[in-house]
Amino acid sequence: MTKLLTAAPPPDTLPRRIGRVALGLALVFAGISHLTFSREEFQAQVPDWFPVDEDVTVLASGAVEIALGSSLVVLSRQRVAVGLIAAAFFVVIFPGNIGQWLEHKDGFGLDTDAKRFGRLFFQPVLVAWALWSTGAFSALRRARADRP
Repeated sequence: MTKLLTAAPPPDTLPRRIGRVALGLALVFAGISHLTFSREEFQAQVPDWFPVDEDVTVLASGAVEIALGSSLVVLSRQRVAVGLIAAAFFVVIFPGNIGQWLEHKDGFGLDTDAKRFGRLFFQPVLVAWALWSTGAFSALRRARADRP
C-alpha cells in the first residue's frame, strides 16, 4: 500500500482534472452547507442508531467534506491518496443513507421511500468518480499488476 501511495500518479488528463475539480468543489459546497444553511436538514438525516450527537456529526462531516474537497482541487501530486480517502469517505457515510431510507427520514426533497431508495444508487457513483478522477483506479491496477 505504501508503494501505491508514494508512486508517481498516472498522467492527469483534462477530463480527469475537470472531474476531480468538479467533485472537489461539490464537496466544499456540501461541507459549507453542513456548517451553515442546511445544517438542520443534515441533522435530520443522521440515523437514530448513530452514537454521536447529530449536530456534532453534521459539523464533523462538513469539515471533512471541506478538507477532502479542497484537497481534491489543490493537491494534484497526492491525488491518488486523496482519491482513495474520498472514496473511503463515501463508503463510510453510506450507512447513513441506508438509515435515512430505513427510518423514513425526509430531507432535501427525499420525501418518499422510493426517492430515498433511489439515492442509494448514487453513492457507488461517487466512489467511482473519486477513484477515476484522481487516477486511483489506474494506480490500483498498476499496483496489482506489479505484485509478485
